[in-house]
Amino acid sequence: MKLGVLVPLNPTATPEFLHALGTNAERLGFHSLWVGEHVVMVDDYDPNFPVYEDGKMEHEKAADNAELDAFTSLAYLAAITDKIRLGTGVIVLPQRNPVYTAKEAANVDWLSNGRLDLGVGLGWQKEEFEAVGATYEKRGARSRSYIEVMKRLWCDSLSEHHDEFYDLRPCRFFPKPAQTPHPPIIFAGNSKPSFKRVAEQCQGWFAIGADPEKLKPQIADLEAALSNANRPRNEIKVYAAPYGHDYDHEMIKQYKEVGVDELILLHFAKSAER
Repeated sequence: MKLGVLVPLNPTATPEFLHALGTNAERLGFHSLWVGEHVVMVDDYDPNFPVYEDGKMEHEKAADNAELDAFTSLAYLAAITDKIRLGTGVIVLPQRNPVYTAKEAANVDWLSNGRLDLGVGLGWQKEEFEAVGATYEKRGARSRSYIEVMKRLWCDSLSEHHDEFYDLRPCRFFPKPAQTPHPPIIFAGNSKPSFKRVAEQCQGWFAIGADPEKLKPQIADLEAALSNANRPRNEIKVYAAPYGHDYDHEMIKQYKEVGVDELILLHFAKSAER
């Protein structure tokens, strides 16, 4: 099992902070470095955060949960590192334009020589969707559509896609990703429709906030979805972030035992030194 680290780039993330984060994560031997996404945060939101029972995030103040842009931050990290993989943990796909998202992701993959892991999710904060003018309803079906739009842009010489949610007329796209056929798409979500989405469209599943005991039956559900899609388990990597749980060496071993391929350790850093 590999180890990665996820550090939210909240208002403490100065340029010096980001430089220290990238160089030290690579020096310490982490396999991957992940950043999250919140375009905006609102002070008064519907408590619907899926990790905690009360539906609230780790920090009460919205200002403490605002983050730097994910893709430009990863491009900066790509320039100061050589080997560590760079991940989005996770971007909110259905509130984004899929063509711009494909462009930004391909650009990071191109500039990093093929080190991007693209974590995507449905999003949970309706107020954030409203702020960017996106529709909150049907975001699962919209995500499925947007993944296909991105694949066509990344993989086809002449790209085109048409469905209920997006019409992409024939067009040319550059840069194509350095990874072939494209960066791994890692979907976050623990519902049965999410597992079906992973099995049919993605290369990984991102479990956020589940301890090893809760994760075991979820992996069984994922494997059932893979079987229905006629895909072997080894085509999918399982990523887990113990968000909301203290972890130690024994707990890390338990994640490995239940079938996690990469454990993403969450750390809320307060400064470049901490």
